[in-house]
Amino acid sequence: MEARKKLFLIYFMLAGSTFAQSFHNPSLNGEETSTNLGEVESRENAPDLEFQYHDHDQMTRYLRAVSAKYPELTALYSIGKSVQGRDLWVMVVSVSPYEHMIGKPDVKYVANIHGNEAVGRELLLHLIQYLVTSYATDPYVKWLLDNTRIHLMPSMNPDGFAISREGQCDTIHGRHNARRHDLNRNFPDFFKANTKQPQPETEAVKQWISKIQFVLSGSLHGGALVASYPFDNTPSSRICRSSVLCSVFQNYEHTPSISPDDDVFKHLSLVYSKNHAKMSRGVSCKSGSPRFENGITNGAAWYPLTGGMQDYNYLWHGCMEVTLEISCCKYPPAHELPKYWQDNKQSLIKYLAEVHRGAHGFVMDENNNPVERAAIKIKGRDVNYHTTNFGEFWRILLPGTYRMDISAEGYLPQEVEFIVIDSHPTLLNVTLRSAKRIDGGPYYRPLPPPPRAPPVPTPSTGIFASLTNSFNNMVSNFFG
Repeated sequence: MEARKKLFLIYFMLAGSTFAQSFHNPSLNGEETSTNLGEVESRENAPDLEFQYHDHDQMTRYLRAVSAKYPELTALYSIGKSVQGRDLWVMVVSVSPYEHMIGKPDVKYVANIHGNEAVGRELLLHLIQYLVTSYATDPYVKWLLDNTRIHLMPSMNPDGFAISREGQCDTIHGRHNARRHDLNRNFPDFFKANTKQPQPETEAVKQWISKIQFVLSGSLHGGALVASYPFDNTPSSRICRSSVLCSVFQNYEHTPSISPDDDVFKHLSLVYSKNHAKMSRGVSCKSGSPRFENGITNGAAWYPLTGGMQDYNYLWHGCMEVTLEISCCKYPPAHELPKYWQDNKQSLIKYLAEVHRGAHGFVMDENNNPVERAAIKIKGRDVNYHTTNFGEFWRILLPGTYRMDISAEGYLPQEVEFIVIDSHPTLLNVTLRSAKRIDGGPYYRPLPPPPRAPPVPTPSTGIFASLTNSFNNMVSNFFG
């Protein structure tokens, strides 16, 4: 413990003079310091990875081969098992794959949450391949891996994938897990109580993101071509309960559900869309399906859903997640995979780099000890973020002037004004002072914010409930 504290103090003392330079992001000011991400990369020294679909055993062998070939850049771990006992693999790609780098953020991609949406599963394998083979030759990739820990989960639903079939674009066969649950409707929800039985896959993800403080995330899906951002659900689910049919039609009226960080979510979505070969054109996948301006949409404006993963990441853990619909066909023929890789490669990399936008720093006490779980709140944005056990925080923000409240039990709250610019993140190191009175009296303890427990929905029974459930299932399965 003492050694860790000394290491932390050295790092904290040096941070003020070197941190901003070390996190300078070439993508944020238009300077290009890397090779062209669109060029075909060399894979001479990497384990073989062909453009084909890999079953669970093949995927496992490939991930283990990469981890063995690049032990200094990768670490392979499982966060749990699926219903049928398949490992939920995650590959870390970073210069510090086995432990968190103090002051540097963790990010993630999760693919194949719907088992029959298979493109993202293969793209994450190719992203792993690209990152490890480009580190020594591409300055941009080197910068990203030097300053970020990237966690990549190719398949959250390996059981569903196992029964899916190549070439099936619109069917729902394989969408659910082995217990026939839609995993992207299985998380806690802020707007409406989620009564679905928790599944092993979602429980594993919840434990995972409770242990690692992710800052930015993307969830890869198929069936459309759009970047969809929070909120997925809508406050309208709290009202209009006098009639079952009233509730049905109000829930699907395509009204945006705006989050406190709507500007940031739109920006993140545009980063992915505009770096994609086609998404920003607002391509409509088929006749009668919606077109999306600039290739982005608010989730609830597209169609509301309860229990989605991106809202859970944001509201429960302060991780900004965007849902990335990357293929019109959910499970296209394997010969099309090279096209999907080229279309998405630059987007996948540039999106992760956005974690280095905004403000970051440390919250310390008067003795230079990190303050864990200090609440970080930007004025006008009613979402709390928290510091890590090292006192670190990150807040993705667009250029502007902000005021930030920092509070923790046993300390006097503090307010800091700061400016965010476009070229590199703002470093904020904050010292909180003890709230203990000079005369030895009790500590001042800030009152915690009131709980935001979602309301318990009125149960529906009989024929109207059956109609509602059938309608909801039909909408969910149609849109993806």
